[in-house]
Amino acid sequence: MDNTMIQCFASAQSLHTCYHPTLHFHSPKISAKFSSSSSSSSSFLSTNATRRRALSSSIGILSLSFYESCSKSAVAATELLELPNSGGVKVLDLRSGTGPVPVDGDQVAIHYYGRLAAKQGWRFDSTYDHKDQTGEPIPFVFVLGSSANVIPGIETAVRSMKVGGIRRAVIPPSQGYQNTSQQPIPPNFFDRQRLFTTIFNPTRLANGEGSTLGTLIFDIELVSLRHQ
Repeated sequence: MDNTMIQCFASAQSLHTCYHPTLHFHSPKISAKFSSSSSSSSSFLSTNATRRRALSSSIGILSLSFYESCSKSAVAATELLELPNSGGVKVLDLRSGTGPVPVDGDQVAIHYYGRLAAKQGWRFDSTYDHKDQTGEPIPFVFVLGSSANVIPGIETAVRSMKVGGIRRAVIPPSQGYQNTSQQPIPPNFFDRQRLFTTIFNPTRLANGEGSTLGTLIFDIELVSLRHQ
C-alpha cells in the first residue's frame, strides 16, 4: 500500500466514523478521576447530540474534500500532514482543542478508535466501548513520555494536541506495535488475536509486506491532562 493510497484510505474513513452508532465525544472538562461531571440525562443527551451534529458536519466536509482530492494528487497530499521527527506519523485534525498542550511527564487521558489498514479499516478497539459501572466510557490513561509500553505513534500524535481536540493519526509499522504487550491492547481476546496475527504474520512478513501490515489508523480525542 503506497503513500497516496494510505492518505486516501485514511480520509475516506471519515464517512464510517461519522455515522458509527457508538461514536460519542464527551466534554473535555472532567474531574481529577478523568470522568465527566454529573448532569441530568436529558442535558447529557442534548449536549452530545449537538456535538455529534457539529462533528458530523465538519467530518462530512472533510470527506467531500477527500473525494475531490483523490483525483488531484497535489491536493491529496495536504489531507494528512507528517509530524516533524515522528518517524512517519501523519495526522489530520478533525477538531481543534482549546485546552493546554501536554508535555512529557503529564498524565493524559484519551478516547480513541483504533483501525487496522491491512484489514480494510477494521476497527480492532475503541475506548467508547469500555464502560464503567454507570455506563460511561473509560478513557485510556498514560504518562506521556515515560512509558515504553505505549506505542510511539500515539504518544507522538498526542504530544502536539490541545485538550478537547480530535485528531486522526496514520501510524506506520515502525511507530506502531512492536510486540504483543504494548498498549493500548484490545480487551477482547478474538480482536486481540486477529490484530496481532495480522501484524506479525510470519509468511506475509517474509514476503516483504512488513511496511504495510502494521499500519494503524487512530482517531484520538485528548480528554484531559494532569501535571505530575
